[in-house]
Amino acid sequence: MDSPYCLVILAFFCFILVKAQSFDFVYNGFNNSDIITDGGAFINPSGALKLTNRTYHVIGHAFHPNHIPIKSSTSAKNASSFSTYFVFAIVPLAETSGGFGFAFTLSPNRGFPGAQSNHFLGVFNSMNNGKDTNHIFMVEFDTVNGRNEGVDADGNHIGININRVESIASQSADYYINNTDITEQVYLQKGESIQAWIDYDGVNKVVNVTVSPMLVSKPIKPLITHKIDLSPVLTENMYAGFSAATGDKASSHYILGWSFRLNGTADPLNLAKLPTAPPEEPTSSKNSHLKRALIASFSSVIILLVGAFYIYRRIRQHEVLEDWELDCPHRFRYRDLYNATRGFKDSELIGVGGFGTVYKGVLPTNGAEVAVKKISSNSLQGMREFVAEIESLGRLRHKHLVNLQGWCKTKNDLLLVYDYVPNGSLDSLLYRQKRDIVLTWDQRFNIIKGIAAGLLYLHEEWDQVVIHRDVKSSNVLIDGELNGQLGDFGLARLYDHGKNSHTTNVVGTIGYIAPELTRTGKASTSTDVYAYGVLLLEVASGRPPIIYESGKGALVLADWVIECLQLGNIIDAVDPRLNSVYADKEVQMVLGLGLVCSHSRPEARPTMKQVMKYLNGDESLPVFEQSSNGSDRVDEITSKFLEVFTTDTINISRRSLSIGQISSSSLNAGR
Repeated sequence: MDSPYCLVILAFFCFILVKAQSFDFVYNGFNNSDIITDGGAFINPSGALKLTNRTYHVIGHAFHPNHIPIKSSTSAKNASSFSTYFVFAIVPLAETSGGFGFAFTLSPNRGFPGAQSNHFLGVFNSMNNGKDTNHIFMVEFDTVNGRNEGVDADGNHIGININRVESIASQSADYYINNTDITEQVYLQKGESIQAWIDYDGVNKVVNVTVSPMLVSKPIKPLITHKIDLSPVLTENMYAGFSAATGDKASSHYILGWSFRLNGTADPLNLAKLPTAPPEEPTSSKNSHLKRALIASFSSVIILLVGAFYIYRRIRQHEVLEDWELDCPHRFRYRDLYNATRGFKDSELIGVGGFGTVYKGVLPTNGAEVAVKKISSNSLQGMREFVAEIESLGRLRHKHLVNLQGWCKTKNDLLLVYDYVPNGSLDSLLYRQKRDIVLTWDQRFNIIKGIAAGLLYLHEEWDQVVIHRDVKSSNVLIDGELNGQLGDFGLARLYDHGKNSHTTNVVGTIGYIAPELTRTGKASTSTDVYAYGVLLLEVASGRPPIIYESGKGALVLADWVIECLQLGNIIDAVDPRLNSVYADKEVQMVLGLGLVCSHSRPEARPTMKQVMKYLNGDESLPVFEQSSNGSDRVDEITSKFLEVFTTDTINISRRSLSIGQISSSSLNAGR
């Protein structure tokens, strides 16, 4: 047979072998999991898997529901490599020294019929202990200081067991420090969370067992390294699980997280999301019953009083609730936001604006990632932004608008909570940061279409007209799928459809402010369109709206694009980092649309509905075209457009810049 055919067949069988032995799972806590429990085992409300309760001589088991193909169907003689990692805690009953430990097991069945408690750990009994027909691999984490049987006399130890309760290899529960021979003891029964790793190398036939405290990463040197071939012990299909038992003394055994992988390293656990093991109370007595009854009665009275006060306070609050509080009713607790941002640490800072700072956070209640904007309550403008954002964004829901989850108001801080958008702002991807990441033209076009859809929703599709008043690249956030979301509604204003805006103060960011705003101060949907037009030019060219060059002063982006148009090739304005990888007609359309949207006269600008038609290809924009012989062919509409645009816009845009520089303090420059 030809060698290429042999290689293909060999590769096919290798694929089948790997496929047959592929198996892994991860549990970061056990709420809503498929874990199978029996005996005293159950999952408590925190998500911790509790193997035993405070009852004496109780057994508890927990198993992953699916069998593990520990031996491949093509070579059933050899057991495959496997790796498991879990976090556990053994909590003794208060005022006692605790009971027996627990074990990780691989067994042919999900359960151990007839197993006994005490030192048998709920796996073996006096009749089957030591029989090869058990086919059980076990690693015990035991805490008993001495046994009547005279084996495993050292308490607080870890051992490897094969088909019997006596260990074939055991060590005191220690871990090696920094790859040295120096060890530190791990106390298994103090109620603290402990990490454990069990790894079997099916090629070299070696079992490694490693432990460490919760805050110590996996030691390089294992605690136990024992050479053994598990192939005769394990059957073709095995079940992974845990078993624990109590005796004359009781402990609660918890598994807090667990991962497993066949033929690979077990996945890491998210330690921050794992539940914790609660402390155990002492067994009941007459005195404790009386104490509990008194405490329960006293607590009931307190709860009734607190509840009555809370209801009264809520009624009083309901009477004076402001409109903006009703717009976004979800109010976060300050403590949760403080913990989510690690105390508003600088390391969690992801953005700074004119009236606030933005921090990344992880909510302790559900582990969700959020962005928390902190606004100074000492600033009147900051309070206005806070209220405006809740009034507008609190009720808006659109996939291209940043989602406002809720808010928090304290004496010193105003906090807004948004969905976390992982890729930051558009301007950082275009030219300020992350220069190693270059957005493709398709990605850019998708982003500007998304922002256009968001603005159309604000202007025409929602219950009221919403004027954003601060459309710019730094307020466009990019999600994990590189879709654009418009955010920062601190300057937004709302009014009813069919009515005119009464906004009279000039706000915004230099470079995006429509010329008429500097004269009348009156914002409208058309002023948003102007800013969107500047954004189009920015995305296509990869340049900011205003470029300050040494010795040349300020260069307005729209002026430069118009000069490229007048010189006969608007393509010269395209971002060179695109390396000419784009559709010429699409790029020309976007640049032309950017110039039309940023026209100096409001009546010459399209609506966002018209903009969407141009971007979707439903209508053609009357833009500049170039003939095959290199001469410029400009249709009648475009001629009029150029005639008006080039005479009006360049002068007005430069004039608006000088006005903006003079009154920059009133325009929120650098927001």
